Amino acid sequence: MPIIKSAKKRVRVAKRQSTANAKTKRSLRNAIRNFQTVLTGKKETTKSQSEAFSAIDRAVKNGVISKNKAARKKRQLNAKSKAAGTTKAGSKAKSSVAKPATKKAEAKKPAAKKTTAKKK
Repeated sequence: MPIIKSAKKRVRVAKRQSTANAKTKRSLRNAIRNFQTVLTGKKETTKSQSEAFSAIDRAVKNGVISKNKAARKKRQLNAKSKAAGTTKAGSKAKSSVAKPATKKAEAKKPAAKKTTAKKK
């Protein structure tokens, strides 16, 4: 048992964080499991796939899993869906992998000409 006050606080904080992380992991596993059951049932998977992707993104946002693991999981789920042929044609599952923002070429204003007024 810690003696120092800050160490006692770290124990309390770690316990609270581990509980929150466990909830996030559980919801992630449930979403993936639901997607797989829909997939085996040969039903339309777009909604469950979107929910699974959302759970993965939430886990990344909370720091429970890494970005690379999230990308790998999404790729695996997408591949399974395509292989089963259950995704609705023309619909895309929402993916929020960080894409660089594209800037449109903005018209720059011409630089103002400097006036050189001499003081007398």
